[in-house]
Amino acid sequence: QVQLVQSGGGLAQAGGSLRLSCAASGFTFSNFAIGWARQAPGKGIEWVSGIDSDGTDTYYADSVKGRFTASRDNAKNTVYLQMNSLKPEDTALYYCVKGLGPIAGRGGYEYDYWGQGTQVTVSS
Repeated sequence: QVQLVQSGGGLAQAGGSLRLSCAASGFTFSNFAIGWARQAPGKGIEWVSGIDSDGTDTYYADSVKGRFTASRDNAKNTVYLQMNSLKPEDTALYYCVKGLGPIAGRGGYEYDYWGQGTQVTVSS
């Protein structure tokens, strides 16, 4: 069955860095885009990044552009989200999500399976 197992995250100070990992199994990883979404306390889901199946194209929400970088290693079935220059407003539960196809969409309707989530907390 499809599984997305997340690791990384934790606590960082403002201006610091963290890296999230998402290890996938149960499907042909190299055929599907992966997205990253987050949910801050009391707020809705925000789609922050996505990476196409071959890693050649990515997108970022304006809120993280220039600070976050998505990458993937298809040989390891793993996607990464490098988060630099962290801000307190980046505090949220982060999810990796499998796309429905090879192109990274920008809406929740374009994704199906979700990772378990990993907490990122940024202190000021």
